[in-house]
Amino acid sequence: MLAQVQGEPPGPDPLRRRCCGCVRKGHRLLVQGNSCGGDFSRPLHKLLLFPLQILKPSSRKAKKKDTFWGIEVAKTLQWRGWELGKEMIKHLVLKNVHEKTQKLSYRCPSTQFFITVFPQPIALSPGTSLTLPIIFRPTEKRVYEDSICFQKAEGEFSVALRAVLPRPCLSFPAAVQLPLCAVHSAAETTFTVRNVGDLITVFAWETPGPFCMIPDHGMLSAGAECTIKVLFQPKAAAVCNVTATCWFGVEEKQKRTVQLRAQAKYPYLQVNVPGEQHKGGQPGKFRDVLCFGSVPVGTSVEKCVEILNTSVVDAPCMIERAKDPLLQDHVFSCNLSHAVVPAKGKLVLRVRFQPQAVGEHSTEYFTVTPIGCLQQTVLKTVGSCKGPLVSLHQSSVDFSWINLGESSVQMLKISNASDVPAYYQFDIDGRGSVFSLDRPCGVLEGTATLVLKVTFRPAHPISYHRRVVCLVHHQEPLYVDFFGTCHSDTAKPAILQARHLSWYRTNAVRGLTFYPPDILSSMLKDGKLQMDEKRALMLLPEVPLDKPPKEYTEASSISEYFYDGVSSDLALFPPHVSVSPREYDFGCCVPLCKAEPLPLCVTNHTKGKITVAWTPSRGSAFQVTPESCDIPPLKSSAFRVLFQPTQLNSLYAAELEGFAFYKVLRQYSNIVEDATICPPWCLTIRLRAHTYEAEREHFIPQYFLDVPKTFPPVASDTDTYCSALLSNTGTSMITFSVNQAACPSVLVKPHSGHIMPGGHQIFFLSTRPVNTASQEHILPLQLNSCPGYTKEIVLRSCAESLLLLLEGHGNLYFKPVCIGTSSTQRYTIKNCTRLPIAFTWKIQHSDSKLLSVRPAAGLLQPYEAMAQAWTFTPDKVTKYLLRAAVFVGWESPAPVSPQNVHYSLRIVGEGALSTIRAQKEHVDLGNVLVGNLKGCSIVLLNDGICSLQYVLSTEQLITGLCDPEEVCSDPMALELEHSRGTIPARSKAVVRVTVRPARRLHYTWSISYAICTPAVPDLASMKAEQQPLFCIEATGIHPTFRIADACSAGSASGISKLHLWRLLSLDTLNEYLERDPAPSELICRVPTRHSTSLIPPVYTPLLLDFNFGAAPIGSEPALVMLLLVNNGVVPVEWAFLFPSDQKMDMEHWAEYVDLSPQELHQMRIQDNQLFSVSPKSGKLLPGQEEAVHLSHRHDFVGADRLPVLLKASYGHEILLNFRGMTVERDQRYVHFASSKHLFMPIAIGTSQPPTQIYELYNGGSMPVMFEVQLDSITRVQKDNYQHPVFICLTPRGEIAPGTMGHIEWIFSPLEARKYLVDVPIHILGGDSALITFQGEGYDPKATEENATFREVLSPSVLLGSAKLTVPGQAASLSHHRICIGNIPNCTRASRLVFLNNIAESKAVVFTWRAGTVKDSEVLQIAPEQGVVQPGGSTPCFITLRPSGSVSFHSIDLVCEVYIQESLVQYERDLQEWEREKERQAVEFTITEQDLRAEKKLRPSPRRSSDSAERESPCEPSAVVRKYKTLPPIKNHPAVNQPVGHLQRRLLSGKEASHVWVKPEPPRPILLHLEVTARSHSTEDFFSNFSSEFPKYFFPRPVIPQLLFVDGSVDRDRMEMDPRWLSLATASKEELQIVTDMLIGVIRGLLENTQFHDAMRRSLQEPIPYFSQFQHKESAKTRLRGQCSKVPSRLSTSPDLFTKENGERKEMNQESSPSNDFLGSWEGLSEVFHHEQLREQKTMMKGQPAFGSLVEMVLENTLQNILVEASQGEVVLTAQPRVISLPPTPFRRITSSAP
Repeated sequence: MLAQVQGEPPGPDPLRRRCCGCVRKGHRLLVQGNSCGGDFSRPLHKLLLFPLQILKPSSRKAKKKDTFWGIEVAKTLQWRGWELGKEMIKHLVLKNVHEKTQKLSYRCPSTQFFITVFPQPIALSPGTSLTLPIIFRPTEKRVYEDSICFQKAEGEFSVALRAVLPRPCLSFPAAVQLPLCAVHSAAETTFTVRNVGDLITVFAWETPGPFCMIPDHGMLSAGAECTIKVLFQPKAAAVCNVTATCWFGVEEKQKRTVQLRAQAKYPYLQVNVPGEQHKGGQPGKFRDVLCFGSVPVGTSVEKCVEILNTSVVDAPCMIERAKDPLLQDHVFSCNLSHAVVPAKGKLVLRVRFQPQAVGEHSTEYFTVTPIGCLQQTVLKTVGSCKGPLVSLHQSSVDFSWINLGESSVQMLKISNASDVPAYYQFDIDGRGSVFSLDRPCGVLEGTATLVLKVTFRPAHPISYHRRVVCLVHHQEPLYVDFFGTCHSDTAKPAILQARHLSWYRTNAVRGLTFYPPDILSSMLKDGKLQMDEKRALMLLPEVPLDKPPKEYTEASSISEYFYDGVSSDLALFPPHVSVSPREYDFGCCVPLCKAEPLPLCVTNHTKGKITVAWTPSRGSAFQVTPESCDIPPLKSSAFRVLFQPTQLNSLYAAELEGFAFYKVLRQYSNIVEDATICPPWCLTIRLRAHTYEAEREHFIPQYFLDVPKTFPPVASDTDTYCSALLSNTGTSMITFSVNQAACPSVLVKPHSGHIMPGGHQIFFLSTRPVNTASQEHILPLQLNSCPGYTKEIVLRSCAESLLLLLEGHGNLYFKPVCIGTSSTQRYTIKNCTRLPIAFTWKIQHSDSKLLSVRPAAGLLQPYEAMAQAWTFTPDKVTKYLLRAAVFVGWESPAPVSPQNVHYSLRIVGEGALSTIRAQKEHVDLGNVLVGNLKGCSIVLLNDGICSLQYVLSTEQLITGLCDPEEVCSDPMALELEHSRGTIPARSKAVVRVTVRPARRLHYTWSISYAICTPAVPDLASMKAEQQPLFCIEATGIHPTFRIADACSAGSASGISKLHLWRLLSLDTLNEYLERDPAPSELICRVPTRHSTSLIPPVYTPLLLDFNFGAAPIGSEPALVMLLLVNNGVVPVEWAFLFPSDQKMDMEHWAEYVDLSPQELHQMRIQDNQLFSVSPKSGKLLPGQEEAVHLSHRHDFVGADRLPVLLKASYGHEILLNFRGMTVERDQRYVHFASSKHLFMPIAIGTSQPPTQIYELYNGGSMPVMFEVQLDSITRVQKDNYQHPVFICLTPRGEIAPGTMGHIEWIFSPLEARKYLVDVPIHILGGDSALITFQGEGYDPKATEENATFREVLSPSVLLGSAKLTVPGQAASLSHHRICIGNIPNCTRASRLVFLNNIAESKAVVFTWRAGTVKDSEVLQIAPEQGVVQPGGSTPCFITLRPSGSVSFHSIDLVCEVYIQESLVQYERDLQEWEREKERQAVEFTITEQDLRAEKKLRPSPRRSSDSAERESPCEPSAVVRKYKTLPPIKNHPAVNQPVGHLQRRLLSGKEASHVWVKPEPPRPILLHLEVTARSHSTEDFFSNFSSEFPKYFFPRPVIPQLLFVDGSVDRDRMEMDPRWLSLATASKEELQIVTDMLIGVIRGLLENTQFHDAMRRSLQEPIPYFSQFQHKESAKTRLRGQCSKVPSRLSTSPDLFTKENGERKEMNQESSPSNDFLGSWEGLSEVFHHEQLREQKTMMKGQPAFGSLVEMVLENTLQNILVEASQGEVVLTAQPRVISLPPTPFRRITSSAP
């Protein structure tokens, strides 16, 4: 704690002194303390027993500390748990953490309760600590506070000492901020509550919702703490800021509050399927459809779905499958059911697809619901199941014929076109068949081909044919025909070929195969049969003849497999030969000889004799006897199957094969016609048996069973099939048997059989569900002929009926729609079956123009929902009730499927009318920067009941000073964010409009709208229907600024303002700044470092010279101040960029070493800072002004040039060529502003051309003589018929240093054209220049209005008040320029200018001076000099009185301002210098040493002070010391020495110590006032400015005025009276003496009565002869005027007639009572006298003197009023007051009649 510690109050205090007392022993202080208390009554000196020590830093945990000037100390020492009567000691540790030794002292605590050792100086080395014991002794139970103050050289700091009472006090933060939380979620945080008191306390929280504290109450011991959990459970989105109160304390309840702050927001979740975009998807949009594609059956695939949380809060959510009671088997699953999606993050959800039925298309929906069910996001999962695609390369295998006992092998290729592995099995037992395969079962990998070897081993010389089925798991069976023929020596049957099989199938369809070949041959021979085009047999055609013969159509393999007449009652073809039984189980045959033969019956259903031959089984326990037998037509024959087992406890299974054929086919010779050959029929018997003893357990079967849970869905009363796979994974054979009788609704094939080790058996199951209720099927599968090994196969089946779910219970509602427009609404239909269904919408023809739907037809996959787009287009204002129907049916209807079902949709809509309007029909964006963007929002309102879909169009109109044809091709400068859109009913839409003007013109955009209709969808077709909506206006502008004022100082202080404007080309600069920037200038705001060269290339449209003039070396810098004014309406940023500001900084190795002379020149200028600008950049707000200082230092002789880029933000780029000239001190130099001068245009035929001025500036330190060479002027005069076009009035002259010189010219054009002349101007002793003078003559008759004749000033120059002040300027003028304008010659014009003293404490002295003598003659200033007090102002009246020849007047008035104090001091120093000079002139000392030196140093009586300056400066100093006088007087160096810093270095230090320099007069502050006017002759002024002619007073010429004729006229005339010449050359003093003498003479004549009488007598002389020729009235008036001429002049002195009138009045009063006649005569005399006075006054008004007098009086009156108003004595703007005067009494004069 840093505090200002006050000293101890005065006054003795014994107790205080006792408590702060100390015992000093040498340099050590001994203090003893007891931390646990002690006796208060013990003496203090017994307690102070241990010394004050300097300790090393302690490693104990420190308290909060602060550092004061390198001393680390605790902020506060606090005592707790103290008791009365005991003392407690705490130690205050001071540590030096500075790197230097610290010294400090301290003051003891101010109270008696805190005691420490006696203060002593403390010195702490770096890193050391000092322990200061402080004892606390309480006297009562209260809180004690004090401090101990430490003092250092840098200041003081203090440590607070505080002893507190035991109290309950809880400490916890004042505010707790909880994290953002989602609505209906929870957020929590914790904070710690500490018991910082000394007592046990209980606490309880009062917390408003939705916050709660856990725990909400408790108890804390002293120093204990607990963690409080804050739970935030919002129910709505809001910003919560509540106060929770904690009550604590046992006896006295106290409370503390904590601010709980939290914010709840709604979560927003979106589902996105990452990966490639699906077909038709748009980039950047989320995908909510997860497509798995085709997945192999029996496998599972996982894919990821992203749940994106676009809100700023964590979003707990639930992921669940959409509830669908009809869907029971779920093939899609999700790994998560509850999750939290982080804020602005995503959650990866894994979805698994595990299909079960091949070819089934699955669709399911998952919903992602945030907690609170605020919104639902639906994820659609789509997938299909694919199985193997196995095919045989050939449908039959032809073995041709072989001999008995031989074998033949053919190849059979089997391929799997799918990538799903396929389990296949050929249903043939190769051990008991003539046909065998090397791999009858196995697994065919995906996209693989397997080559199987088929072996043919015939046992009888007959023809063989067997149609073998290839069973494939998850695929329909495949069939292949094996056939061949066996010949023996005795039997050679016909060779069976593939065509015979084809003919057989056709003949079987036609019912001809039940006849033997011999009968068919006879019928064919008899003509009862015939052959078709395929050589198949056919009966003779019957009536009707158009009925074609039956053809064989190949049935589906699954139908052929089941409809064999054995497994089911149905068969594709009636059997020719049948065997019974087809399957038989011998059961247990123990003992082995107990097996009974099986009787076998074979029935011949044909009409021919057949032979049955059984294939012997080699090594089989089953045998058929007899092996062959003939069976007559339609008869049966008995066979026996013998079972002869050879081993106990074994399983036996086999398939027996036999072939039945027509007996006639045993010999091929019996066949007459090849088409009658019938292939044999194959007969098979499946046999099983076992020899397990009763006590022996059967082999445990090891198998794998793959059975689907449900049958594939089908329509009602339609067969459905599925396959099952039983694999033998053991090493022993497995026999199986399905109890078909236990579940008669399911057909299983094969019913029984055996599986070899490593093999598998494929089953096919079939059922026909009847109703839509789910039906369960249980099939017992017994293995190894053991009831204990029975596996129940459970399957479900269900018939599907057509069911389509319509959204909204079949109702579709449209919002009101505007007539002629359309409204589209989504309507969802869903397939609620497990089969794909096709749908078709039907709309009535009358409603087809009002309603449409997309798509109108399509296919819905199982459980798929489709959103359809319904479009409603009303055509009138009414309410509509429409209906539509959808017809649905199965995708591939079954033969017995029911007819299509249709559903009705009820559609309700309304047609209405509505319009769009803008909330603001006119929007003015104001000024917009050209090339920049400015936008606004337009609110469009729809007040109707229907939504409107609109299209906006824009028309652009550009107005201003522009070419209409040029701007019409400009692109549209307005951009609409949305040119089309939809506004809901009774709603509004916001359209963002952005404008970007390309020109500095006024833009108007008219926005119209048109309603989109189905017939007119584009804008081009809406032109006729567009309606105006709103209008936007904007004005393109550029950031502009201008130079409002300029002034100079330093070495350029002598330059007039007009000349300064010409030097800096400010008129051209301002004119260019008013133009529009070029496109290249609008690229950037402010150029950056863009070049690598020292002279960056800058291509600007304008290049201007900024000429700083010239000055001698060593002069003060030429300072120019420019006033930049933002005359625009937007801020503008400007910058002066030197070449170094545009060059990029590069490494030294990259710099180019060889520099050009120009680069070296610029480097010298920039390194020495010869040119400077301050500030170099800035920003001007609209209307804001800022002064910029530019300077040029004259440190090096020569011309300085530097290109500087002036850049305005988003505006012009102008390259300014800074130029300055520095000359030698003794060099004569004239600075020419330019090499070309333009005269003002003059009208041809002007009788008196005006005089014009060309200005020269002497920038050197020496006077300059100039001479104009007139040879070229003479040639021009000769070329123009000796007419003097150019006349130089001042061909030679002299210009003082630092001043302006004028050359007067007269330009008199002869023709209306331009004249040029090159005139050399020679500078004596300096450089000459060739100046081109140009003038233009014009014809006033050809010009309607001659603006040039009227113009006096440049339009760029403002005639405002002076705003710039140079540094150190003590006064300022109210105006820096006065433009009087056009004025007639010989008149006067006055203006008022105020000289203001801006200094606050110093008075100033001013003096006015004009540039030349001629200027002082035509211009008068009153007062010419004076004093202005601090803060005051003085009015100065400027009066211009042109006389002589007409001319352009441009007069530079200079007001020299001095500080009055400096002038007084200068005069005082000058007087002292002069006194000393006089004293040194008469006082000297002679010594006897060095008489030669005495002669040299003796001053001569005629010797001036200047001689002392010429003495040798190398005289010994000892000679100077011997004179014992003051240093000699020394004048200032040469008169024309320039001012500046070099002037102060002219005298060396040694010379300055011996020479007393003459005081220099103070340098004045020069204030320039430009007075411009143009004088005209009276005739020209009246003809051109007739309206202004009455404003001027024209005095009549008098003789004395000839003395003040312009000298130029006299010079032109070259003849003048010597008397007038002497008066013209007289000084002011001489003229004043003459004036005073004349005033005295005239006044004496006016007061002389004799002179008056003589004048009267002269007027009464007889009228001369020539007066008779006058008019009667004028003669009378003139006579009266002459009679009263003298009294009229004397009327200004009323005393001349007052006395006489008074005497007459007295005489009248005395004689009135005695003589009435005399009274009447006197009354007539008085009337005559008044009439005479009136005539005299009338005559006086026509006198010239009277007019001049009146003008003078009025002018003085107005001047006095203005002066008083400026001083605050008169308020010109005050309201006038009306004062009512009392009525004047009327005096009636009566006179008697004559």
